[in-house]
Amino acid sequence: MIDARLLVEAAAGASRVDIITDPQRPLTDDQARYLEELLARREKREPISHILGVRGFWKIMLKVTPDVLTPRPDTESVLDVILPLIAEQRRVSVLDLGVGSGALLLAILAERSAAIGLGVDMSADAIAVARENAANLGLSSRAALLRGDWTAGLAAESFDVVVANPPYIPTHEIETLAPEVRDHEPRLALDGGPDGLDAYRTLAPQIIRVLRPGGVFAVEIGLGQGADVKKCFSAAGAIEVAGHNDLTARERIVSGMKKPLG
Repeated sequence: MIDARLLVEAAAGASRVDIITDPQRPLTDDQARYLEELLARREKREPISHILGVRGFWKIMLKVTPDVLTPRPDTESVLDVILPLIAEQRRVSVLDLGVGSGALLLAILAERSAAIGLGVDMSADAIAVARENAANLGLSSRAALLRGDWTAGLAAESFDVVVANPPYIPTHEIETLAPEVRDHEPRLALDGGPDGLDAYRTLAPQIIRVLRPGGVFAVEIGLGQGADVKKCFSAAGAIEVAGHNDLTARERIVSGMKKPLG
């Protein structure tokens, strides 16, 4: 029902308010043909975000292409955990590993006007999308974007906050996913290896290394992965490692801190 409404709005060039206030307004012939084209794409299970080219996330609107993972409400749980830890006017540095569309990094910068950030992704195409989103949101001056392999090349850098939504789906489960995900989302952003935990084993020590003493992190996890991911970060030296539920009461986020000096 929501998808149908969004497609009608796109075809008619109308807002939700327009449709509510004038629901009987007829489509022009061109609009009707365009709607049929959009519906045909959706019937083939193309994601609505790819059809429209945009997706709302937190309080921002993002350009979305097949080169990036479509931002999802589950990932907003990272912000529920991290934002309360960042004082409104505190000048903090944020690192987003696997930045994709820029969803996490840009949502944080939009909420915290004194924050600056760096987004890293292996995909040059994803970096291009994130860069365009930063420009569209007026955040380019506070958001740097870098093509790279996690924290490689950041040996001399340190950050107050690190966030990540790494690939966490076990390889053998990818073919069982909905066609919208399996056939249209970038495999690089989905495949977490045989047990879905490859990225966390790599990331845990790297995140602790680049965090400043007292710095905090939050990463999204898959269903049932909480205990294993917590062990990865505890073994890497993180303290106050904890899990957090999403709105469906599933453990969705693991957070922690680098031990402060002294």
